[in-house]
Amino acid sequence: MRKTPIFAAAMAASFAFAAPALAETWDMPTPYGATNFHTVNIQAFADEVKDATGGALEITVHPGGSLIAHPEIKNAVRSGQAQIGEFLLSRLSNENPVFEADSVPFLADSYDEAATLWETQKAMVDDLLGRQNLMVLYAVPWPPQGLYANTELNSTDDMAGLKFRAYNAATERMAQLAGAVPTQVEVADLAQAFSTGRVDAMVTSSSTGVNTSAWDYLTHYYDIRAWLPKNVIVVNKDAFDALPAEVQEAVKTAAANAETRGWEASQAETAKQTQTLADNGIVVGEASEALAAGLSEIGATMAEEWAGKAGDAGKSIMGALQ
Repeated sequence: MRKTPIFAAAMAASFAFAAPALAETWDMPTPYGATNFHTVNIQAFADEVKDATGGALEITVHPGGSLIAHPEIKNAVRSGQAQIGEFLLSRLSNENPVFEADSVPFLADSYDEAATLWETQKAMVDDLLGRQNLMVLYAVPWPPQGLYANTELNSTDDMAGLKFRAYNAATERMAQLAGAVPTQVEVADLAQAFSTGRVDAMVTSSSTGVNTSAWDYLTHYYDIRAWLPKNVIVVNKDAFDALPAEVQEAVKTAAANAETRGWEASQAETAKQTQTLADNGIVVGEASEALAAGLSEIGATMAEEWAGKAGDAGKSIMGALQ
């Protein structure tokens, strides 16, 4: 059968990735365990990239800090030690307050508001990380953050003196304003930290609570929906720019799909994992009127402090959420 030029071109395009001359392999460190919904979503992203490129690019996911510890992932990708990675965006708050906008208590405490925040924040984050040879591929929020404790909390007065787990500047400041003692603890160390008395309380998602079997080491969960912090997936810009154009497009498409899928998964996690906490014996409930009022006052103070640091960027973000 004679092949027309158009048919031949179409066949060539359809098999462009069928047999790559030289497959590229990337390492991707992630902070959370393999069964965490963020990691499951990342693995689906990696699988899609491999399939879409016919194996021209393979991303090896290293979950749970097994390759690089969470605090080092951003710099590891920046330096090229790893080509791509995931980290909690608000961990970079000391670099610029824009990075911690999603961890200001009650500034954006629903998925709709979190989406508006990311739409406003993304170009700023792109610019700031772009100066560090990093390119943002996508971001996915955690379920709303709840308050956990190994004792009943009826007001913020009950938090005074408690050792409070901090994972970024916002949680550290929240602890200080509540009269608690901030203590840096990574997710992998939560069970041991609570069991040995290093910490008594924390703010984190229902998902993290379930992933770490929180019922083994604490008793109460208050569904305060304080904020929805995001994990961001970034790639080393030099590594990305070295890819053929068609592989770059495949990565971007897979990233867009992962962002959509991740936001949907996060919402599904919220109700499911909160129920799992209750099913395993944790006392789950809403904050009392006094506790909610105290936390709201802390949130207002932190929002004012953040806006003062963030300047014009803060005004833009606050304006979008009003």
